[in-house]
Amino acid sequence: MKALKHIGIFLAAALLACSCGLSKVKEIAVTNVGIAYIVPTSARSVDAKLLLGINNPARKFAVQEVSGTLRYNEKPVAHFVTGPLELQAKTEETYELPCTVVLDEGVSILEVLLIAAKGSLEGLKADVDIQGALKKNGVLRAPISFRDLDISQFKK
Repeated sequence: MKALKHIGIFLAAALLACSCGLSKVKEIAVTNVGIAYIVPTSARSVDAKLLLGINNPARKFAVQEVSGTLRYNEKPVAHFVTGPLELQAKTEETYELPCTVVLDEGVSILEVLLIAAKGSLEGLKADVDIQGALKKNGVLRAPISFRDLDISQFKK
């Protein structure tokens, strides 16, 4: 549960990072991260709904999907994909973000539990691709990718 909350913090930071170029972007802040629910869909995957409190003083923008891979000590551990999210302009709201997390081939649930039991984000990195309807001056921006992101930097 705690590991999924850290993933939620990371996803929120990635969503906010994708809005570069919008006015007041440096003032966008994640105010809260929670988990509405987690539903195991198989022995190797879960569906979840993350609750993201976001203060957005900038323009309205939408993200269609965030997908990526989580790695621990450079070994792929899990792949994730989120649903769409539309941030309203100049508001502070709690948004619901559907998310699916699937373990990488060859990774057991026991390995994930051992990583989570350490209580540290050290060694966790991610590659993230953001597909969105980010508009600036009426022009659709290209997909945004982040590689080798250190998740420990997003710890609260």
